[in-house]
Amino acid sequence: MALRIEERIVLASQSPSRKMLLEQAGVSLDVVVSGADETVPADFTPAQTVECLALRKAQAVEPLCPGRAIVAADSVVSIDGMIIGKPADDEAAKATLERLSGKTHRLYTGICLLVRGKTQVFHQMTEVTFYPLTREEIDEYVAMGESTGRAGGYGIEGVGVMLVREIAGDYPNIVGLPVAETLRRLREML
Repeated sequence: MALRIEERIVLASQSPSRKMLLEQAGVSLDVVVSGADETVPADFTPAQTVECLALRKAQAVEPLCPGRAIVAADSVVSIDGMIIGKPADDEAAKATLERLSGKTHRLYTGICLLVRGKTQVFHQMTEVTFYPLTREEIDEYVAMGESTGRAGGYGIEGVGVMLVREIAGDYPNIVGLPVAETLRRLREML
């Protein structure tokens, strides 16, 4: 079985990190943003949340790209039983980073693959432990702009790597997509 995906796929995500990960893996793609509603029932678990949203994004894009292979994803951070999405503003990002400081959280990414009538929905979880952060470190990091549009208010592929003491699991999942598992499953569907 070949490692490469020869078919040009549709990425139903506006995440530049997901696009970068797929391109680094040699995947040719077109980005089509779904605009799907991202609200879910309050009692959903992190895994249910990301799987539901990934499926919703893929289904929203499918009519726009008939016959194309679609990859959609969504990520959330969970700590102390609470789901943390993308912070609304800098103050929310600071509060999120204070909550994550010195603790271990879980990052969940849900993936939906739609390929000509076939659907696979799954998720992957990676544990991330932060160093204890000072108020100055948090303020400096948020001022850099990396918190914007990021689950948990940080991006590990940038300066945010300095916040992380340890990870357990798939590194690309923290960036936004468990690439190896996603592409292996996609290859089987094509």
